[in-house]
Amino acid sequence: MRFQVPQYIEVEDKIFGPLTFKQFVYLAGAAGLCAVLFTLLPKFIAIILSLPVAGLGLALAFFKVNERPFALIIEDFFKYYVGGRLYIWKRSEETKGKADDPAGKPYDQVYVPKLSQSKLRDLTFELDVKNQSNPITKDQTKDTV
Repeated sequence: MRFQVPQYIEVEDKIFGPLTFKQFVYLAGAAGLCAVLFTLLPKFIAIILSLPVAGLGLALAFFKVNERPFALIIEDFFKYYVGGRLYIWKRSEETKGKADDPAGKPYDQVYVPKLSQSKLRDLTFELDVKNQSNPITKDQTKDTV
């Protein structure tokens, strides 16, 4: 039985004239917020506040950075500033003799955390299964690890 594979799944459907659903929602939201600003605030303040709102709505609807939608760029920006970071320091030649650990040994190597026995066993099992054509059971790896 043959199945038809969908083509062009990255392209969104145009629902509202030349706009996709997301583009329409971004533009309608920005226009609605601008309308609320104009009804509640004096015209001068409403113009000043509605310009960034309209610009953000247009950017969300049409602007792309490296072929990625602007909404994803903003999402990644917030994830980066809210999320944790891992800083790795590699010793340079200038700092080699300046600091030693409390035991008196110089820090010549980068510290790499060790895997627990169960995680190491699971990792070797996965590698064995991917590298060998015949499947082995998890119990067989206990003898080799």
